[in-house]
Amino acid sequence: MTKRYILGGLIVLVVAALLLGRSYKQGAGTLGDYKNTEYVLEGEKVLLQNGLSETPSVAGSASNVVTRFFGNELSIDLNDDGREDKVFLLTQERGGSGVFFYAVAALNTEQGYVGSDGYLLGDRIAPQSTEMSKNPQHKNVIVVNYAERMAGEPMTAEPSVGKSAYLKLDPASMKWGVVEADFEGEAR
Repeated sequence: MTKRYILGGLIVLVVAALLLGRSYKQGAGTLGDYKNTEYVLEGEKVLLQNGLSETPSVAGSASNVVTRFFGNELSIDLNDDGREDKVFLLTQERGGSGVFFYAVAALNTEQGYVGSDGYLLGDRIAPQSTEMSKNPQHKNVIVVNYAERMAGEPMTAEPSVGKSAYLKLDPASMKWGVVEADFEGEAR
């Protein structure tokens, strides 16, 4: 009987340690963190773990699709619930020479972060900054500034043309909408 109680006590201790460790990690931002959340890029679900995802490009293939947290983080309440959400960039390499950049959002909910659909900015661009729109008519509109190549330039050319994407997240669909930079109406 003593062995049974000791074994049972050890199991309880191990389970408690795992639960406490999990709660501690969630509070520290490793579990339930926006770098450990699922996003959708080109219709495919991508689950980041510590800001990285590697999956075979085709079943049994030696090449992988690699998705990485790039940065350019912006903290903003995108859905007016009083919680600070995150907007940032991901890169994705699909086995070729391209590096595709996406703007994504992570809504901070009571159940943890919920990832958005990715908005494709381009291939091998040069990201500059991510900020809130300065247009007073824009509410919860983010601006991603980056450089791309001039029309007709080869992909080997350095990006040199400034561009800005004005984006607004629809919290119901978790998809981005494009907003005109000089929009005079009301953005909701």
